[in-house]
Amino acid sequence: MKLWQKDKASLKEVETFTVGKDREMDMYLAAFDVLGSLAHTIMLENAGLLTKEDLEVLKIELKKIYKNIQEGNFSLQDNVEDIHSQVELILTERLGDIGKKIHSARSRNDQVLVDVKLFLRNEIEEIVNAIQPFFQLLQQQSEAFKNHLFPGYTHLQIAMPSSFGLWFGAYAESLVDDVTTLNAAYKVVNKNPLGSAAGYGSSFPINRTLTTQLLGFENLNYNVVYAQMGRGKAERITAQSLANVADTLSRLSMDMTLYLNQNFDFVSFPVELTTGSSIMPHKKNPDVFELIRSHCNRIKALPNEIIMMTTNLPSGYHRDLQLLKEHLFPAFQTLKECINMASLMLSNISIKKNIVTDEKYKYIFSVEEVNKLVLQGVPFRDAYKQVGLAIEANEFTYSTEVNHTHEGSIGNLCTKEIATMMNDTLQQFGFEKIDTAINALLK
Repeated sequence: MKLWQKDKASLKEVETFTVGKDREMDMYLAAFDVLGSLAHTIMLENAGLLTKEDLEVLKIELKKIYKNIQEGNFSLQDNVEDIHSQVELILTERLGDIGKKIHSARSRNDQVLVDVKLFLRNEIEEIVNAIQPFFQLLQQQSEAFKNHLFPGYTHLQIAMPSSFGLWFGAYAESLVDDVTTLNAAYKVVNKNPLGSAAGYGSSFPINRTLTTQLLGFENLNYNVVYAQMGRGKAERITAQSLANVADTLSRLSMDMTLYLNQNFDFVSFPVELTTGSSIMPHKKNPDVFELIRSHCNRIKALPNEIIMMTTNLPSGYHRDLQLLKEHLFPAFQTLKECINMASLMLSNISIKKNIVTDEKYKYIFSVEEVNKLVLQGVPFRDAYKQVGLAIEANEFTYSTEVNHTHEGSIGNLCTKEIATMMNDTLQQFGFEKIDTAINALLK
């Protein structure tokens, strides 16, 4: 059923193809569609396009629909085209012609836009909330294992001494930059497109600033043409911020699959967190990390997928944009699950002691021995050559003691400074303002 349909319906095959998975994707937007309609109806009354009596009954019914959605008691009827039509149909069934008035001064285009913006904004907040305890775990483990040395690698060749304090701390600081890019995406998303209608505005005397305030947006997408052009761009920028988090998790997972390998033998996990083999009784496979790696690598492809789908589109709305939802929307839940599983694994990790005492790692201390000679007054190039010749002659001697004291080194992890950076970044989101606005809207 199309509320906008005139006298002829589309061919069934055309209908099926063009709808695609959109009804399924609309369920992600259901609650946000109701929030947008609540703000819009309040604005319509403010602009003299609804009576106070109409507004009150509409608010009551919209809040009932919202509650049903939150409780999981809502679905799209088989013959209803989309979430916007479903909400309007319910209101019309309950309130008659009053329910038909909620579409005044807006198009499905800006309905979708505001729904998507509200959805993305909410999902970014949930990702940030999932990252915070993971970040804290990494920092805790960084301090707990700061004296556990193991080889650092370049080109996958043993290079210099590292520590698990450094390793955990590196991924913690990586998350700071990831949250910074999430904040950038959040700023793009947190602008109100409602009122742009089909992309060219409305002749009604609407108040776009009011809906901006009611929905807790930081600002407007002022230009109505750009509001429509922003669809696809907001999704791409958000996808890139997700890809950054995914890249951190993917690299961490690759490290773990290597370090659990018997040839490395740096870490172990309880048998309950690994998987076995159908024919090899000794196997303890890192399936969790392998799946995190694969899920996250797929998320890393999202920005490129979105930019290709929007390549060469002129201004205005195009049906191509409908398909952006299908891979982006489920990616949020996948990424949250990956964060949670990585937290489960790393909170139960066991790390082997005295790894670097194995003679096969002796050359990671070559730079330490060069630096000792430099501190004794030997020019660096001469010290480098002296140690190099000793290695070639199989006469290299070394100590496994390290004394790194500069900021961010083995002996000075700067855990507090990294935590301060994260806290400063988190403060920039202002989630409280949005929570206050939405709670007031639903009151």
